[in-house]
Amino acid sequence: MLDIECFSFLSRQLENECCPFVILATNRGITTIRGTDYKSPHGMPLDLLDRLLIIPTFPYQQADCQKIISERANEENVNLDDETLTLLCKIATETSLRYALQLITASSLIAKRRGADAPALNDVKRAFNLFIDAKRSTRYLIEFQKDYMFSEILSTDVVMQSQA
Repeated sequence: MLDIECFSFLSRQLENECCPFVILATNRGITTIRGTDYKSPHGMPLDLLDRLLIIPTFPYQQADCQKIISERANEENVNLDDETLTLLCKIATETSLRYALQLITASSLIAKRRGADAPALNDVKRAFNLFIDAKRSTRYLIEFQKDYMFSEILSTDVVMQSQA
């Protein structure tokens, strides 16, 4: 998160003869510029925003995911049937494309271990259960946070603060 001082530094650097390429990514709407009381699109000063080229991006659609996953499977010499490809596309749209692409290799190794040439639906499901994605990991940590040591530190801090 950049504040007004960082944005002014970037503005000065963009005015130099040998100015760098600066690529910024944000999903913020109209919000306050850090370090000021002003609101602007993306939380950036308007003078800097006027000099930027804004390229909107969109999430991948099912067809895009299918094409990317099949291309990656071809590169890894993994043959995917239609059901397996559909499941990987569903996983990609619900979690992330990177995670689905990593499952190709894992499910291929699981299939080879059981003596098959290509991963089947059960191989992808097994890889999905063995290797957890970021969202499921976060849910797990929140659900079982009381079982971890860090929660003990937090609870003793709360007790110490209430005693003071």
